[in-house]
Amino acid sequence: MNEKLIKKQYLKKISDLQRHNQAYYDKSAPLITDADYDKLKNDIINYEKKYKFLKNQNSPSLLVGFRPSKNFKKIKHKVPMLSLSNAFDEEDLINFEKRITNYLDKNISSNIEYSAEPKIDGISASLYYRDGKFISGLSRGDGKEGEDITENLKTIKDIPKNILEKNFPKEIDIRGEVFIKNSDFKKLSNKFANPRNAASGSLRQKNPSETKKIPLRFIAYTFGYEKNMKIATQSEYLQNLSKWGFKTNPLNKIIKGVKNLLENYKLIEQKRDDLDFDIDGIVYKVNNLELQRRLGNVANAPRWAIAHKFSANSAISKIEKIEIQIGRTGALTPVAKIKPINVGGVVVSNATLHNEEEITRKDIRVGDTVVVERAGDVIPHVVSVDLNKRKEGSKKFDFPTKCPCGFETIKEFNEVSKKFDAVRRCPDRGFDCDKIAKEKIKHFVSKEALNIEGFGKKIVENFWSLKLIKLPQDIFKLNYSKIEILDGWGRQSVANLKYSIDLRKTISLEKFIYSLGIRHIGSENAKLISKNLKSIKNFISLSKKKNFDDLINIDGIGVTQIKSIKNFFDNKTNLNVLLELEKILSITNSIEFKKDGLLKNKTFMLTGKLNGISRAEAKSLIEKNSGSIVSNVSKKLDYLIVGEKPTKRKIDNAMSLNIKILNQGDWLKILNE
Repeated sequence: MNEKLIKKQYLKKISDLQRHNQAYYDKSAPLITDADYDKLKNDIINYEKKYKFLKNQNSPSLLVGFRPSKNFKKIKHKVPMLSLSNAFDEEDLINFEKRITNYLDKNISSNIEYSAEPKIDGISASLYYRDGKFISGLSRGDGKEGEDITENLKTIKDIPKNILEKNFPKEIDIRGEVFIKNSDFKKLSNKFANPRNAASGSLRQKNPSETKKIPLRFIAYTFGYEKNMKIATQSEYLQNLSKWGFKTNPLNKIIKGVKNLLENYKLIEQKRDDLDFDIDGIVYKVNNLELQRRLGNVANAPRWAIAHKFSANSAISKIEKIEIQIGRTGALTPVAKIKPINVGGVVVSNATLHNEEEITRKDIRVGDTVVVERAGDVIPHVVSVDLNKRKEGSKKFDFPTKCPCGFETIKEFNEVSKKFDAVRRCPDRGFDCDKIAKEKIKHFVSKEALNIEGFGKKIVENFWSLKLIKLPQDIFKLNYSKIEILDGWGRQSVANLKYSIDLRKTISLEKFIYSLGIRHIGSENAKLISKNLKSIKNFISLSKKKNFDDLINIDGIGVTQIKSIKNFFDNKTNLNVLLELEKILSITNSIEFKKDGLLKNKTFMLTGKLNGISRAEAKSLIEKNSGSIVSNVSKKLDYLIVGEKPTKRKIDNAMSLNIKILNQGDWLKILNE
């Protein structure tokens, strides 16, 4: 045994762990996958077990998390925020229960109940309440002391500021996870690699007003310090959290026995990609709080809890090529063309590299061996590069400064952050840039816009390459005789296409404004503008007046949106497209919604496909009758409307909350009453 060599290897792993801790906790930009991070920690611990002479103050066997950031005041936790031991297979779970059995009286431990709670991949936070009032909030930090992020936490709607329930403890640290829903993450800019990074980066902003702009959520799951809390079990505590106004995980269960824990694990893992939040495993806690107290803790983890990690949705591949894609807003997105691999049951051949800065930071090059990660329906992305497998003579990727259309690209200055954006863009040239034009047409025909059935992205690509279309108005001037003789087309398919196009010649003002693909004008902003301007003539008149005062007073429309609209009208091609489409289409005026309609004060959610009516039209009908649409199943939901092939999870959640479930016929009956 060469002690000197073993110590050198050990210290190298410690050094690597510190580097990754800094990237993960301090910069919110991990360099390796969670699975590789867990492996590194386990390697260090196994070294210490095997070679007793190894010891280091930065070992994961002694430390939790990472030192608090210098940007925030440090505050000591009243009760340490410990990390959890990990289980990866059945054997680990059996050993976990054995340790409990050996520690406790066997008669007690033979029938132990566990609280099984899906482990949300977010940022841990501890909320201190006194006399029902939210006093302060801390990050985990190093487990002993955390960062004072009180003001940032106050911006999160899920966190109650005052609790009036009689059974609420005199003092308590309520602990949970700050996260971002996958559906909300999609709406954010791509400066973050994944929802977890976005949550971390947003929560640790110096300015709380910046944090407020991000749709952060909070799920509560445990407690630290408490005074006068009269609760006997973890499950009872979770029930009380809901009564106190906190969100808890709807998938929490009480389970006995390792076999049943494994069955539940498999069930949750199958549902994993259908959830609107990322989970990386299930946490098992001894349900009885008295037994938790008796079991206590080891150095940095409780004896009574363990995290059963899911298999990683990551794999190793090689970058064969890096391509630059141009989006409809002019953003240049680098995409790695990789050797096809199976990631979490899906064959992946493309992985996003996000932007120029991300490529530089990770030093990603063509020919590199890389870790690719995929979580839920988030686009696969390159996590890290294996530098040990990099070939000699590999060159750094030279990010293009010109768009293929010939124009110099720019990085816009953000007036809020006072920094230049990470994303490089082709200047706002609209349809004058072929790359942008093609993407804008894809947007124009999409479901959320004109919703031309049978006119998908592939057809746009095909018709574009054949020069059948170049601008949106060309769709309504197609030469169908030319299409009929193309491979894969015939008289009937062409007739169907013509019918679908003709059907969409009548469109609402809000849909039309959205279909133009103006930067920063999504469906909600388009609705606000439509409601205010009321007609297409008033919208077009903005270009003539060169005056956008009419938009300033619209609640929800700011300087950024107004600037984008002005840039759109300043482009002559854009204006010509608008005027041409106005001649071709029947654009209906904005309809004033009924203030006292049949569905007043009622909330609805749709799942599955409806017959004879699009999702967008159904939503519009609800809103026109004073109802409102919600995006998730909660106690605030009154009705879940179920069509064909609905999402089972939504139905199950609705049933558990006693929410009324309607089929399409039941819903239409309500409308016709």
